[in-house]
Amino acid sequence: MTRSRIALALLVALFALAAGTRTAGAAAEVHRLNLVLSAIPTEITGGDVTEQIDATNRFLESFGLKGLERIKQGWLFEAQLRYMATSKIALNAGVGQIKSSTEQEYLPAIQQDFRLRYEVFSVPVTVGAAYYMQPHNQGDFQARVYLGGGFLSMIQSRLKFQVSANGVPGLTSTVVAWKRDGPGAYLEGGVHMYFASRFSVLLGAMYRSAKVEALLDRSTHEPAYAPDGLPFSLDLSGIGARMAVAIGL
Repeated sequence: MTRSRIALALLVALFALAAGTRTAGAAAEVHRLNLVLSAIPTEITGGDVTEQIDATNRFLESFGLKGLERIKQGWLFEAQLRYMATSKIALNAGVGQIKSSTEQEYLPAIQQDFRLRYEVFSVPVTVGAAYYMQPHNQGDFQARVYLGGGFLSMIQSRLKFQVSANGVPGLTSTVVAWKRDGPGAYLEGGVHMYFASRFSVLLGAMYRSAKVEALLDRSTHEPAYAPDGLPFSLDLSGIGARMAVAIGL
C-alpha cells in the first residue's frame, strides 16, 4: 500500500469515527479538554544523514553495487492533551515518535547475502498554544480555524547504521548508532471540526525546526563526525500534514 493510500484511508477513518455517533438535531459538542491522537506524514530534511548515505553510496557504487535511497520522509505519531483555557486560546502538550529508514539487500553469491540499513528515530515532546478563530456553525457541525506554535524537545534522537551479513567472507553483522537530545520549535495551522459527538477532527499542517547537533557514539560516547569532518548533526526539520482525532474528556 502506498503512502498516499494510507493517508486516504486514515482520513476516511477520521471522518467515519467523528460522524458515526452524530445525533440528528443535536448541537456540536465542544469540550474544554481533549486527547488528540495524530498521524502526520512528514518531510525529513536529513542534514548530515543525507551526506552519510551519499558517502556510503559512493563506496558501494565503486564496486558496482546499487546505493540506498535517501531518507526524505517518514511518519510522526503523536498523543497530545489540548486544553481550551479560554474560548479562543488552547494550551497543549504532547509526546510523539518519528521514525524512518532506508535499506538495501545484496546477494553476491549463492548462500551469501548482506543487508545495509540506516534508520533515524526521535521522540518529540511538545509544549505550545493555539489561537482559535471565530467558529463557523451549521446545524450540529462547527468548524474553527486555528494557528499555533510552541517548543520541541527531541528526546532519544539517533541515527543507526546496521549491517546484517550471512555467509559473506570478511563481513560480519554489526550495529553502530549515534544519539543526542536537542531543542526545537514548531508552527501549526488548520481547522478543528466538531460534531454532535465527543469525537472531533483536526486537519492541518505543521512545520518543525528540529536540528540535533553534535551526536555522540551510543557505545563509547565519543563525538561523531560527518563526511566533511565537522561534528555530526541530525536534522529532523520538515513540513507535515496533521490528520487527527480528538476525544473530549
